[in-house]
Amino acid sequence: MTRATQYWLMKSEPEEVSVNDALAAPKSTVAWTGVRNYQARNFMRDGMRVGDGVLFYHSSCAEPGIVGIAEVASTAYPDPTQFDPKSVYHDPKSRPEEPRWLLVDVKVTKKTRNLTLPELRADPALEDLVVLRKGNRLSITPVEPKHWKHILKLLG
Repeated sequence: MTRATQYWLMKSEPEEVSVNDALAAPKSTVAWTGVRNYQARNFMRDGMRVGDGVLFYHSSCAEPGIVGIAEVASTAYPDPTQFDPKSVYHDPKSRPEEPRWLLVDVKVTKKTRNLTLPELRADPALEDLVVLRKGNRLSITPVEPKHWKHILKLLG
């Protein structure tokens, strides 16, 4: 029996990797480097499968929001930035034979208008969307199928 597609919201700071950067990359695919939260890492390792849907979200910018539709394009594998002393994501305690941090490749399939954080918060159908929960700071959060469908409708 095949597993149902799952959906995720993945945050990226546009100065680091924007939806336009991803679209300009070979095959519109980028490695989702720099995740340094165990719960977010575990979502990639244990939950994500190739083909899962992704809401590409710009964070830490003037107008945070969903700016694209993407899909998971690889299974999880070690994030090379953890081993690079020049990287801001370097983790001196992580070893190549026992990596702490993983990433997945993400392929952008469509750039959308910016569905802003205030718009998301104002929509009663999205009141229990994980990214909107008070105190949530995770860069990767699961998205329920009902929220995925509703957001796609909002984006047209």
